[in-house]
Amino acid sequence: MHKKIGLGTWSWGNKFFWGYQTNKDDQLEETYKEALKRGFAFIDTADSYGTGRLSGRSEELLGRYLSQTSNATKNRITIATKLAPYPWRIGRKGFKEPFLRSFHRLNKKLDIVQLHWSTSRYNPWQEFQFLDCLCDLIDDGFDFQIGLSNVGPKNLKKIIEYLAQREKKLKSVQVQFSLLCPDLKKQLKVKQICNQNNIDFLAYSPLSFGILSLNSNNKSSLARNLMFKTFEKSILELRKCLKIVSENRKVSPAQVAVNWVCYQGAIPIVGLRKKVHVKDISGILKWDLNRSEFEMLQNASYKCALKMPGNPFTSN
Repeated sequence: MHKKIGLGTWSWGNKFFWGYQTNKDDQLEETYKEALKRGFAFIDTADSYGTGRLSGRSEELLGRYLSQTSNATKNRITIATKLAPYPWRIGRKGFKEPFLRSFHRLNKKLDIVQLHWSTSRYNPWQEFQFLDCLCDLIDDGFDFQIGLSNVGPKNLKKIIEYLAQREKKLKSVQVQFSLLCPDLKKQLKVKQICNQNNIDFLAYSPLSFGILSLNSNNKSSLARNLMFKTFEKSILELRKCLKIVSENRKVSPAQVAVNWVCYQGAIPIVGLRKKVHVKDISGILKWDLNRSEFEMLQNASYKCALKMPGNPFTSN
């Protein structure tokens, strides 16, 4: 199986959930360099990543690291950002200025621009105006492809048809996809549509905020401490299964959880902040789950009464 791994950067600038500190930027640069060295081919960011005054911090850091990266290396990786459809970003030109800011923060290396979430629940016309804006930018000469995030199967079909009218095609769709993700059947319907239309299916939060790594010391904020405590008892059976496979394979539980994602043909976007974690996760490129291992994990997942919270703006 040919696999790809994506590097997620939500934590790069996020103080509330990930305890980001500016004095850790050198550590993040080491993480970035190690990811490229280990074969990561996709890096995902967003213009909203960064707490408060640090809004856009993830893009800024990534742009800084890209400026020191060789052209040969940059040409083999894909940089994707997500633009937030805030209510005050209005009309067909609502994404133009946010796009230009992200484009320059990323040192003009921007391959995919994604709608961060669906507006169908509060302003169904807005997301189509944003999509028109992205199409207009491409027609004006900017070289990028269009992606979506947090979209459901019904809305995905509508958007595919809408973009076809502009002679544009979706490159990627990303949704929450893990052993603890809510409404797995719905996500698999999205994946089926992606398969039928040759669209990359990206899985964000494959480790469920680190819970599936089974590392109880890997917490950095009050919010994460609370989340770990909330899930501690409800995933005991799943925890046992992850441990069985990891011990048999002599790999980490995190590798097992991410390989469950890869087994289904998805590209996992793994949020990483340390070089040592990159080294570990890159190990998934060397082995695959077998059918019995996958089914054991799948059954344990179905039995988990508590799942991760879903994005409230995900469309149907």
